[in-house]
Amino acid sequence: MSPYKPRIGFIGLGNMGTPMSRRLLEAGYAVTGTDLAAANRQRLAEAGGTAVETATEVAAGSDVLILMLPNSDVVETVLHDGGVAAALPPAAVIVDMSSSEPLRTRALAAKLAADGLARLVDAPVSGGVGGAEKGTLTIMTGGDLDTVAELADVLAVLGRVRHTGAVGSGHALKALNNLLSATHLLATSEAMVAGQEFGLDPSTMLEVFNASSGRSGSTESKWPNFVLPGGYDSGFGLGLMLKDMRIATDLADGMGRPSRLGSRAVDLWSEAYGELNPGADHTEIARWVGHTS
Repeated sequence: MSPYKPRIGFIGLGNMGTPMSRRLLEAGYAVTGTDLAAANRQRLAEAGGTAVETATEVAAGSDVLILMLPNSDVVETVLHDGGVAAALPPAAVIVDMSSSEPLRTRALAAKLAADGLARLVDAPVSGGVGGAEKGTLTIMTGGDLDTVAELADVLAVLGRVRHTGAVGSGHALKALNNLLSATHLLATSEAMVAGQEFGLDPSTMLEVFNASSGRSGSTESKWPNFVLPGGYDSGFGLGLMLKDMRIATDLADGMGRPSRLGSRAVDLWSEAYGELNPGADHTEIARWVGHTS
């Protein structure tokens, strides 16, 4: 007899949610999901999942409810105002894979527990659309060890799980990671633009950086894959990156350890966001640097 597989609910079938839900289906899980966009619901159905129109329909039949939503406001609205938390079976686990605010996540988990509702684990990811498609995401998981252990097989389909501590710690680490990533990309773009103005070949620059101490995810992936080819199509929006950066700097402020460099990076990314298309990919910060230098 094959081992029992929990029923998966998925709310948020966008750039990340669609390939993640597809991987779960391919691994033999029954997935019921919804999204505001009908086209995203249709993609789930075409992949073999059950697409429904409301989040409460998803919750009612879910042992594990995965959220891939824009922010804490939407997460809290869906769970409480939308009646999703109350619709879940008593033993269900909510896995918030969104980029939410860590202190709000902690408070949300406490409220759910106090109301006798589902357990909450935060499990934001790093690795982008490519990682979601390949199942190689880094999953930063905050929650008690027993609950995280229950989710091990499900999350392993999506990537590598790293237990980060108590509830909220995953969201904290994700935001701090993206603050670093964004700062790296901004600094790399400034260096690349300056070097090209001097006459250096960009491919040679990246080759040297990647063999030297200037190496980062920006030099190894973002510039060669999304900037130099001119596609600017990593699948992660500039506005989303800026949101995560602000979460990180707000967290630092809240801990009494203001991030001076991070705050300056936020200012520059905010300036870029105001001047670029609202739907710009986050790698377009490089194009903005080139135009403003």
